[in-house]
Amino acid sequence: MKTFLFSIDLEEFYAERAEFRRTPLAELVERYLALLRRRQMKATFFVVGEIAEKFPSVIRDIAAEGHELACHTFAHVPLDQQNAASLRDDLRRNLDALSPFATAPIKGFRAPILSLGEKQQWAYEVLASLGFTYSSSVLPARNPLHGWPGFGATPRRIGGVLEIPVTLSRVFTLEVPIGAGTYFRCLPFGAIRRRFATLAAQDTAVVGYFHPYDLDSAQEHVMSRGVGGSRVLNALLYFNRAGTLGRLESILDAGFRIVPYRDYLPTLAHA
Repeated sequence: MKTFLFSIDLEEFYAERAEFRRTPLAELVERYLALLRRRQMKATFFVVGEIAEKFPSVIRDIAAEGHELACHTFAHVPLDQQNAASLRDDLRRNLDALSPFATAPIKGFRAPILSLGEKQQWAYEVLASLGFTYSSSVLPARNPLHGWPGFGATPRRIGGVLEIPVTLSRVFTLEVPIGAGTYFRCLPFGAIRRRFATLAAQDTAVVGYFHPYDLDSAQEHVMSRGVGGSRVLNALLYFNRAGTLGRLESILDAGFRIVPYRDYLPTLAHA
């Protein structure tokens, strides 16, 4: 099967200026849900706890349609700004915020901004102690923000937690996540389709991630808190948002099937 581990990091656009024009989050999420509903597919939503408290009806709709709920921390603080104690407290709040909506135990985690690197391996012990069985938090390459170059492309267990890294592909001299948000919108689409096809031929799932704002072409342009002040990276966060759903539809038309992590994990029983 051509597998796309498409998932949504359910968070706001974290900007340096608090007040700015954007599309309501509920409307953006509904666009993703409509795509999944039409295609009769389920996905994993990595939810920030603050979002669950602020938009309970959105989380209720996601769960009611059979999608998987997973944790993205409570306050979206990267792991390099946390320690074991603060992460444990944060994740307990995250779980408390999601548990009223969950129809099954919450087992998945994604670190904000893929900030689980080699120096943050302490996080796996915290995750295991709270009952998490998998994480998809590693970008296995050098990156301007976060990355773990030595991790490799293959899922592996660390401290009892199965880490499923984001899928990378070489573009010029860089290894970038081709099935993820900004990169999926900005890179030449022909190159993305060819790489998806190559991975499918190797029976390898494409692991990616998207955000509500990846659809928000109406949002006012402001500086993101997550790009280290880079105007180039910030500009890319806005590029081709109007084309996101069309590109996703094209990938699905090519025979790829979106599956939630919970359904993919049994195929990794050997890991």
